[in-house]
Amino acid sequence: MDSENICNNPCPIVRSLALFGDKWSILILRDAHAGLTRFDQFRKSLGIAPTILTRRLGSLTAEGMLERRRYSEHPPREEYVLTAAGRDFLPVLFMIGEWGRQYRGGGELIRFLDAETETEIKAVAIDEVTGAKIGTRPIRIVAPDMV
Repeated sequence: MDSENICNNPCPIVRSLALFGDKWSILILRDAHAGLTRFDQFRKSLGIAPTILTRRLGSLTAEGMLERRRYSEHPPREEYVLTAAGRDFLPVLFMIGEWGRQYRGGGELIRFLDAETETEIKAVAIDEVTGAKIGTRPIRIVAPDMV
């Protein structure tokens, strides 16, 4: 599937995956949610090659997940901050983490805590309309031309 077909695909999952492409973009967003904003912070945290990091930050910025902000004029330096779209990705990160904890766990894992209550966060996906936990009821996929 080429990128034009992906962007025109009626499936929102396909369109979303086209943005990320690989693990690096998702890990950059994870680190941005943890408060990292600067190139060197991301590079140190992820152990990522500078060229790959530059491309991923550019892509996330172009797609509206991050915004570049100048924090120094001399020398010119910019940081990357989450946009509304980037902030709205946090539940997706937590759902990926919950899946990983259940099926890819083993050994010591980092924990995600609510900063106010200091309790561990246990993410679940709930259908806002029915209140049912997603995955407990059958689903049906309907293409736009079938509505």
